[in-house]
Amino acid sequence: MRWSVLVALCWAVLLFLMLPTLVAMPLSVTPNRYLSLPTDGISFQHYATLFGDDQWRSAMLQSLGIGLAVTALSVALGTLAAIGLWRLSSALGEFARMLALAPLIVPPVVSALAFYRFFANVGLLDSFAGVILAHTLLAAPYVLVTVSAALASVDPRQDQASRSLGASQSQTIRWVILPQILPGILAGGVFAFLTSWDEIVVTLFIAARAVYTLPRKMWDGINERVDPTIAAAATVLFAVTLLLVILQILRAGREPAATDREVA
Repeated sequence: MRWSVLVALCWAVLLFLMLPTLVAMPLSVTPNRYLSLPTDGISFQHYATLFGDDQWRSAMLQSLGIGLAVTALSVALGTLAAIGLWRLSSALGEFARMLALAPLIVPPVVSALAFYRFFANVGLLDSFAGVILAHTLLAAPYVLVTVSAALASVDPRQDQASRSLGASQSQTIRWVILPQILPGILAGGVFAFLTSWDEIVVTLFIAARAVYTLPRKMWDGINERVDPTIAAAATVLFAVTLLLVILQILRAGREPAATDREVA
């Protein structure tokens, strides 16, 4: 009985958190040219605008391209940093870990001001390189956390045994460490992509016209005029996020079963 109550409470909290996002779905199919519930039927004209309009389509493609680049860089940096800190088990390593996780603690506005000031000096404002670099610094800590959690179950003696048998540093990481922490790397990649996919605060500070992501387009649309296409874009953002999370949950659910078969 208590377990059923706990499950019901968890679902209630989850639905409460998702309610603001779920409201965007009916708003996106309204037949009107302003935000309203579809009381007189439904229409997908705003989705047609989202995928057919050059500005909206360009914003989505830019967000997708930036997100993929950020994912690749964040996975590489976060994984290497996690492995290095895993081997460096000392007070210096813990201090370095705290510094690496600082972007998770610092308010986004503070980070945005810092990025703006630095990028203005080096000429990276309103550039794809600048946005990718900023998003990577924000996303890499998520990879560091998930990979570090995966490394916690790895026996350090395996690394020592591999090195004693003649394997190089890179061979040990590639053939011994990485296969065991792959679930953590994939989870970190999902979080990194989602961090870049819907980031808005930093982008508002460091991008203007050359880089125009989907969240930026939605922000400008809200300020200029309340167009139901914004609700359609919000629904697409939510759908992509939900799809990636579900795929990650399904993959994580298959991992124990595969492990059990290997042990058997």
